[in-house]
Amino acid sequence: MTDMRVNIAGVELKNPIVTASGTFGFAEEYALYTDLSRLGGIALKALTREPRLGNPPVRIAETASGVLNSVGLQNPGVDEFLRTTWLRIKEIDTVKIANIAGACVEDYIYVAERLNDTGIDLFEVNVSCPNVKHGGVNFGTDEKTLRGVVEEVKKVSKKPLIVKLTPNVTHIADMAKAAADGGADVLSLINTITGMAINAVTRKPVLANVTGGLSGPAVKPVALRMVWEVYRANLGLPIIGMGGIMTGEDAAEFMIAGADAVMVGTATMRNPSAAKEIGFELEQFADKIGLERIGDLTGSLNIE
Repeated sequence: MTDMRVNIAGVELKNPIVTASGTFGFAEEYALYTDLSRLGGIALKALTREPRLGNPPVRIAETASGVLNSVGLQNPGVDEFLRTTWLRIKEIDTVKIANIAGACVEDYIYVAERLNDTGIDLFEVNVSCPNVKHGGVNFGTDEKTLRGVVEEVKKVSKKPLIVKLTPNVTHIADMAKAAADGGADVLSLINTITGMAINAVTRKPVLANVTGGLSGPAVKPVALRMVWEVYRANLGLPIIGMGGIMTGEDAAEFMIAGADAVMVGTATMRNPSAAKEIGFELEQFADKIGLERIGDLTGSLNIE
């Protein structure tokens, strides 16, 4: 039997399968359908300083081999989360990752400080947010801005820091290095790719926000390439890969490209038990090829 445990910045996961932020809510809804304790971890829906209603509908649109979403980080705000939701989910027997977002550096700091003394295991910094103090440019698309927000959150954080990288850049490895230079403990990638859908009959965009983030199997080749590029940059940080993982072999491919763990997102929108099933399939795959440890897959790509 393969040892499925992995260590991410000092935090041990039962297996490498984590549910991706934004597709799994705060996990309590999914507890009705699947055993959450079988997961390596759950990344909670993004939390901001103030409550957010998100974008107006239509916010979700199915595309060929994927989904476009423009939800807009809808959430109750970190204070309300701590007062209500956290009390209901804190005993879930798996690693819990808080995804934190904001419109300025101060927002990120506030959310991190409010969550510091909880049982949250890791923070995931969502840098795919417009920086309102710098003309709306996303934190994650400018190296200096990215490094700056990571540095500031790192100063106050009592938890290991995952930085979630956006793929909407020219050189993903440069952004990964900026995050590492800022003090990131872990890198996760990729977030969604910006896209859009049009209704040819009405000549109007399908999404009310016009553009949205593309996820699902359509983005997997891009995600694999970016994970591989970041791994080859030799930054010395664990990598959590994501982007269109639907099967155990998909998860294995990301690990072979360089990921230490993976996140499953869109698949759980189709099947609430997808993450657990993908973990089982990955374990079967590892047993079949005779792996002693699942971590032996990481970075094992043979390009000779």
